Amino acid sequence: MKYAEMTAVELKNISREETLVILPIAAVEQHGPHMPTGTDDIICTAVAEKVEERLKEKIVLLPTLWLGASQHHLRWGATLTSRVENYETLLCEICESLLKDGFRRVMILNGHGGNIGPMQIALRRLQVDFPNCQLLAASYWSIAEEEIASVMQGDCKTVGHACEAETSLIMYLRPELVRSARVENFDDYAPDVVDGVYVCRDMFQRTSAGATGRPDLASAEKGDKMFSQIVKRVSDVIGHLTEEPLSNYP
Repeated sequence: MKYAEMTAVELKNISREETLVILPIAAVEQHGPHMPTGTDDIICTAVAEKVEERLKEKIVLLPTLWLGASQHHLRWGATLTSRVENYETLLCEICESLLKDGFRRVMILNGHGGNIGPMQIALRRLQVDFPNCQLLAASYWSIAEEEIASVMQGDCKTVGHACEAETSLIMYLRPELVRSARVENFDDYAPDVVDGVYVCRDMFQRTSAGATGRPDLASAEKGDKMFSQIVKRVSDVIGHLTEEPLSNYP
């Protein structure tokens, strides 16, 4: 079920106890010299829509929130962003609209690394006023971590930024948007965790071209395999979560 395609009457008749409302969130920002600025939005929306097809009777899918918390990309340009504190509040207000409408199960499905902190804090804020609701948040890659790693060839086995994984996924989903002549090895990026310590640096400080990892190893075939495995894993996990009794949230 897609929220934006339904009438108010149809939405009113949906079970508030059994239905999980999913808010996909992404970003529009620079993705190196070879990838479109809408990369995160394209991938997250595609995953969310395929999951909705599989779980049509269990979930209501909101339109993807394309704006993200991307201030750490601003020095590269070609980036649209909300300030972190504003983004937190925006997520709270969207979810609060649903919770005040009686929905008791809400999930944020994320497609951009910069959104992780804000989405988690937003749910912490909401939980104070809605303790008897199932409030969930996850990035698609954290749910399908093993599935993604099994397809990757480079040393980095997770989703980075305009990396092997993201480039493969866009090669599969929107191949015409990848500037193949600009694809390189961008494995010279600085990590954001060193010896267990989080080091706060923006992407201008961490990368030489605004991209990470080994997009030169990417392919549409990898993207096809990765996408199908991500959709299956995310669908399985969300399907299981919809069966969790709300009595677990007294």
